[in-house]
Amino acid sequence: MSKVCQLTGARPTSGHKVSHSNKKSNRRFLPNLVKKTVIDPKTGAKVSLKITARALRTLAKNPNKFADQIHAFAKKSLKKKSK
Repeated sequence: MSKVCQLTGARPTSGHKVSHSNKKSNRRFLPNLVKKTVIDPKTGAKVSLKITARALRTLAKNPNKFADQIHAFAKKSLKKKSK
């Protein structure tokens, strides 16, 4: 299961773990992904997405910001269901 936000494209980033002695070792910072069912504003279809918590807050404040991307995922899910 990939750890990528389907709306914003946020991916894991890399950095350092820093110990008390200031010794650095590599680590990954993972995005805060949430599985959410979102309603497509154009068609009213339900779409299940993996999105970051930040994108979820943006959707709550401005639902039309990701309308085109949500509509594209709704189209894909309708094609899968019809097969």
